[in-house]
Amino acid sequence: MKKGPESRAYTLTAPGNLVESDPDTNSNNGTSAREKDIRPSPRELENVPLKTSTETSRKKLCGYLNKLGIKGPIKTWKSRWFFYDENKCRLLYYRTAQDINPLGSIDLSSASFDCKMENGEGVFEIRTQSRAFTLKAINKQAMMYWLQQLQMRRWEFCNTQSRFPVGSSQLVNEPLAGRTNVVDNEDFLPLVKTPTEAVGLKAASLPAPQTSTALQNISLKHPWTEIQNTVYNICGSKQFWGSNENVFSFDEFQEHPENVDEEQEAEVKEETLEDGRMGPRLNWIRKARWMNSGFPGSEELSREKNSVDKVSVLQQQILTLTEEVKSQKELVKLLHKALEAAQQEKRVSSMYLTAAEDKDRLKLVRHKVRQIANLTSRLEALEQEKKELEQILTLRDSHIHELKEHVQLLMEKNHAKQEVIMTLTEQMARELSDPLQEANTITVETLYKQQEEIEHLKDDIDAYKTQNQFLNSEIHQITRLWTSVAENEKALLMKCACLQARNCQMESKYLTVLRKLQEAVPGLPNSYAELVKNLIQEALQWDVKEEAEEGFNLNPVSEYDEYGFMTVPDYEIEDWKLLAKIQALEIKSNKLRSQEIVEKPLRDRWNSIGELNPSAELKSLIRSGIPVEHRQRVWRWMVSRHCSPVPGHYQRLLGQSRSTEHLACRQIELDLPRTLTNNKHFSSPTSQLIPRLRRVLLAFSWHNPAIGYCQGLNRLAAVALLVLEDEESAFWCLVYIVENLMPADYYSETLITSQVDQRVFKDFLSEKLPCLMAHFEQYRIDVSLITFNWFLVAFVDSLVSDILLRVWDAFLYEGTKVIFRYALAIFKYNEEEILRIHDSVEIYQYLRFFTRMITDGRKLMNIAFNELNPFPMKLLRNRRSMHREELEAELCELEQIKAAYVKERAEQGPQDLEEVVSEEEEES
Repeated sequence: MKKGPESRAYTLTAPGNLVESDPDTNSNNGTSAREKDIRPSPRELENVPLKTSTETSRKKLCGYLNKLGIKGPIKTWKSRWFFYDENKCRLLYYRTAQDINPLGSIDLSSASFDCKMENGEGVFEIRTQSRAFTLKAINKQAMMYWLQQLQMRRWEFCNTQSRFPVGSSQLVNEPLAGRTNVVDNEDFLPLVKTPTEAVGLKAASLPAPQTSTALQNISLKHPWTEIQNTVYNICGSKQFWGSNENVFSFDEFQEHPENVDEEQEAEVKEETLEDGRMGPRLNWIRKARWMNSGFPGSEELSREKNSVDKVSVLQQQILTLTEEVKSQKELVKLLHKALEAAQQEKRVSSMYLTAAEDKDRLKLVRHKVRQIANLTSRLEALEQEKKELEQILTLRDSHIHELKEHVQLLMEKNHAKQEVIMTLTEQMARELSDPLQEANTITVETLYKQQEEIEHLKDDIDAYKTQNQFLNSEIHQITRLWTSVAENEKALLMKCACLQARNCQMESKYLTVLRKLQEAVPGLPNSYAELVKNLIQEALQWDVKEEAEEGFNLNPVSEYDEYGFMTVPDYEIEDWKLLAKIQALEIKSNKLRSQEIVEKPLRDRWNSIGELNPSAELKSLIRSGIPVEHRQRVWRWMVSRHCSPVPGHYQRLLGQSRSTEHLACRQIELDLPRTLTNNKHFSSPTSQLIPRLRRVLLAFSWHNPAIGYCQGLNRLAAVALLVLEDEESAFWCLVYIVENLMPADYYSETLITSQVDQRVFKDFLSEKLPCLMAHFEQYRIDVSLITFNWFLVAFVDSLVSDILLRVWDAFLYEGTKVIFRYALAIFKYNEEEILRIHDSVEIYQYLRFFTRMITDGRKLMNIAFNELNPFPMKLLRNRRSMHREELEAELCELEQIKAAYVKERAEQGPQDLEEVVSEEEEES
């Protein structure tokens, strides 16, 4: 490298650190500061090479603060040099600015700041997870500057750490876009001007704050660090000053400042030791650079031409160094004592090792034993003396306490006497003085006191305003940090949900392949068939505990859902078991994919709804599905709108059922064990919901004698119990369905209206799905054999629980038209699969379980309410009326045929009986 004449300005970043400065290359965003962090200790100068002008770092945060130290019950303030480490977001503190090793550090990444005016001027706190640090600045301005700068550095560090690495998922990075570079423009607290006399690199050139005693400022908790710093400073001073008469003579370095360049940098490599430390000569060279450009006081000496100012600066330096020498001398005395004890021990050990004969060694050992015995007895005596002194001290403390109490009493008595004297004196003065003069004196004193109080109050108001501004700023910044973390967590959860959904899809495809292989097992070799069988058995294992032990799971497929329905039905046929497992995985995948995209916005809309009122928006929300936490409330509201519960009516019906047995009681008992066998609340005979369901059905049989009980009502009441939980509410829900939603005679003995709906449904099926209906007619498929039960119990035991309850949400709000919509949507959903089957037996087998294979409830809802439109209620009523007339005419004709047949049989009855008896005798 060439040595040119150009001048380079070296800026003092900290005592012992040099950085080339160029004002034209300063960075506004502080990036270089984070990359080129400089600690204010000489060791940093040894480990980090000098930076060029393009690497100029921004202003460092450092300065002297008083730190509250605790020595047992005693609390003392100790002066410490604090420096902010931007790379690790830590606040390091040293005894002086020239120390090599820090005494400790404060982690600011998760810390909070607080200042209370009650603690005194300049006192503030830094609270970390482990402890709280109490610090004190020289004045209020310095305190606010420190707090504001620490807030800004913490915000920058947290934003830098919260960014995801390059190449991470776009789904995670999108929510973070535009947030990491947010500038905090809130005017909670205006920027505080830098107090250069107390904060910053210039403060390093000033003497450290003085303490009352030399050893008071030494850290007793870190003796080794203190020794290292002391030895380093002593050695560095000797190497640097050498034989100079005046330690502040800079002539040698100021003559050729530009010569400290590449040649000295080349010597760095030669002076570097094997363990990575720099040699003494490098210390001297860099010490010279530091002294030339920024040693404490050098800047003032070079700029100030007044000799008086120079002398004052030098005197301050002399005082500082004198105090430092005193403390170092005391430390050296302590080290000498420890060295003498070690040397004495070394001499005794040497005598023992150099002894020629065992006798001499034995004498030395015995001598040592005697010394140990003497020391032991002395220690016991000292212990005894200590106990006696403690007792004496206790007695003296009690005596002192008594004396203090006595003195307190005397002082109080004296104070009372003085008050009496003062009162009498004032009274005499008032009596002797002129009344007008007395009034003027009192007025002036009162005004003066009031003015003082007003000034104090103004100061307090200003202090509390500043405190409130800072606390508002602190709360706002912590809230923003928490929001940032919450958004990051949300993005990660979305990514995990997508990955889990993708995993479920892959597992579902794997099970589908196994099912195809299962169908082809008869044509496979024995070894392959056995392998396929083992894989299927392994896939069918269902152990919720094992899944829970696998770790974090966003939306695990548990064995039962929120209402107790089995997510994977327990089919006896192995092929159906595999289909059930595939279905459960598809349901989980759909839930995970729609959790953040559909379910969360829908839940937020439901949370924003207060009082329920009929509207188009509410209708749309109910069709989309009511969240679990709102379903009970909405169902109660829908039932109460059309069926007002009568207070005490349900209890009277229960009393009647207990006193008198109903005719339907036997049929109810037979149907109870067959109710919702795929739900854990009804699968066991000892379940608590079984007796509650019994009471609801018996109460309804007494409430509506025309119907009494019909098979299918048990399922309707069971679903109402699961959602509403209260049996009286479930009873009124059953009344609402049977008497308000369903047409008349839907659950009568003839089920005439149910038959009518089947004919109406066939008409709609021919209109909405003509290809599918033609396919059914071609293979003579009667769909009413499948759909009759759908209409009778509103799809209970036909659809999976999640889709079933969404159907019921719309059914309770809109009526039976919803059943027609969803019945058509189910066939539309599976139309392509049905059209591929060309055998009537296989079609019937597929129709037996094809509703259980519907896993995408959103798709089914979209078909029902969008793709099948228009679906007017007026058309449904007209079709029902038309088919009811036809059906009643057919039933009337059948009744006439039946009556004629009975009459004919009655006339020929005896003759037919004789013929029947004769035939039986012939057979016998």
